[in-house]
Amino acid sequence: MDWLTDPQIWASLVTLTALEIVLGIDNLVFIAIVAGRLPPERQNAARQVGLSLALITRLALLASITWIIGLTQPVFAIFSQPVSWRDIVLIAGGLFLLYKGTKEIHQRLEGETHEKTRSARTSFTGVIVQIMVLDIVFSLDSVITAVGMANTFWVMATAIIIAVVIMLVASRPLAEFVERHPTVKMLALSFLLLIGMTLIADGAGFHVPRGYIYAAIGFSVLVEALNQLSARRRRSSGATRYWGESRQGDRVER
Repeated sequence: MDWLTDPQIWASLVTLTALEIVLGIDNLVFIAIVAGRLPPERQNAARQVGLSLALITRLALLASITWIIGLTQPVFAIFSQPVSWRDIVLIAGGLFLLYKGTKEIHQRLEGETHEKTRSARTSFTGVIVQIMVLDIVFSLDSVITAVGMANTFWVMATAIIIAVVIMLVASRPLAEFVERHPTVKMLALSFLLLIGMTLIADGAGFHVPRGYIYAAIGFSVLVEALNQLSARRRRSSGATRYWGESRQGDRVER
């Protein structure tokens, strides 16, 4: 029971949990967008199943630490550039995100009718398959980060479980907020493109520090929040002015 009084273990757990939550934001945004293709009554179930699969995938990969480490070893080289299975998975996942993000943006900008949108909805199984594919990509990156930061299995597993539970709680409010605001959804789709390019660059050997990526995303979210606040104030002032003019008109008629 010495771990109860070991500050290094607790510091490692808190730090790793925070990092797992940050790394899980990518997955959460993707799940919210993909689940939005389902009928409203099935979207929450798809998000819950998707995140539950993410937890199982991460714990399974974490239990295979030796195999995870082996994925970073080169298997062949292209123009003297070593390529590992991790690189292949990251590039494939990045290409999938670029395809998915571009397709979703195209569908929104083309102005599909309600009937076309309903007919284009993916089946529940199709959504789960897409989530599982990206779970593997995001989980791989997350588990490698956990292995590099902690030496104790239960610390890594606990951090992953806490992060996924927090994402489970936040998934529905986030998805509903994205669906209510078209500009926010378009911004989230642009994040998918950014993350996809980052994964491809990382798999090709050009490491992009995640801090830069999340700083750019954070700045975009701040600008969009200011835009939303400004739009809300304009609507509020417009409604107040309309109400005042209506009352004044009633008094003139009397």
